[in-house]
Amino acid sequence: MKSIQSIKQRFGIIGNSPLLNHAINTAIQVAPTDVAVFIIGESGTGKEAIPQIIHFGSTRKHNPYIAVNCGAIPEGTIDSELFGHEKGSFTGAHESRKGYFEVADTGTIFLDEVADLPLATQVRLLRVLETGEFIKVGSSKIIKTNVRVIAATNINVTNAIKDGKFREDLYYRLNTVPIIMPPLRNRQEDIYLLFRKFTSDFAEKYRMPVLKLTEEAIKLLETYRWPGNVRQLKNIAEQMSVLEQERLIDRDVLSGYLPGYSNSQLPVLITKKEKIEDSEKDLVYKILFDLKNDINDLKSLVLGILQSNEDAITINDSNSELLNRLFSKPVEEVKSISKMNPTIQVPYDQKIEEHTEINESLKLADKEKELIIKALKKHHNKRKHAASDLGISERTLYRKIKEYNIE
Repeated sequence: MKSIQSIKQRFGIIGNSPLLNHAINTAIQVAPTDVAVFIIGESGTGKEAIPQIIHFGSTRKHNPYIAVNCGAIPEGTIDSELFGHEKGSFTGAHESRKGYFEVADTGTIFLDEVADLPLATQVRLLRVLETGEFIKVGSSKIIKTNVRVIAATNINVTNAIKDGKFREDLYYRLNTVPIIMPPLRNRQEDIYLLFRKFTSDFAEKYRMPVLKLTEEAIKLLETYRWPGNVRQLKNIAEQMSVLEQERLIDRDVLSGYLPGYSNSQLPVLITKKEKIEDSEKDLVYKILFDLKNDINDLKSLVLGILQSNEDAITINDSNSELLNRLFSKPVEEVKSISKMNPTIQVPYDQKIEEHTEINESLKLADKEKELIIKALKKHHNKRKHAASDLGISERTLYRKIKEYNIE
């Protein structure tokens, strides 16, 4: 079995991240077998290297290898592309044509973005995986094929199944061995290594000195989230190599190439020249709206107390929810009110000997932090769902978590 390092050299893979090494090692282990492999990872993580490692490490390495981007083929022609068609089977079919599954017989076919396949095509694919048989478009003849299928996707398959966009039986048939390609933000130790390789290649290509980064710029490079992953990093390295006259890049210059990056905190007061993201505006509006509702509810409660002819007020289901939302210790708050107005009494079993007044912070930043903590707790620290609940982007939520040092 070949070493991971030799595989990296052969396929031009750069990085020493444990997550990356695990993915490559799994590919090496399954290569000699014929099991189906399902590669999961965000766009731009380099998923296309894994099926090549598997194919060229298998007994099929001297036979055809075909990579198909399922998302790039129109729905009306996808069946013809994969399984072929007979002459006259549809408008424009002037002659018979072999599909990829027939051409790749005895070899390997890589179906990238497989979750984009129409449901009808998914049924055909499932039959190929289970029986090795398919039928051309416009034909009734069954064709046999011996092909190994490797699939990949960049979407959440579980959600696609729930939404009825991906067949569950096909998923389990493809997912015999899953391989997860880590996003670049989880390969922090590889980011600068990749950047140096890209800038070196572009310096040679465009015949110019190699770019270098200051220490602060390196830190920014390694802490940025890289939503486009390796593909985005390479693109930015090329832009900077071509456009920058100064070959030593500092943090400020680098930040200008990073979409969505902001070095400033959200201010309480905003001048005409300052701008904030729409998602942050939505969060501010949400905080102010909730605060206004709480104040109005509190006014209603106090007004009800003042207008009441009762000698006492009792905490019941109708007002306990409001008190719990307004105060962290609602009983103590009601007791403090009762001291100011003797006509208000607290039931004996809820009396507390000592009362500590709560000075609730009305600072916008504190309210923002409190909302973020509540959202994370509600969704069990799943940032994607918490960001959706708050009405902000996941990137903004990640920056706010770092800004407020939220654990």
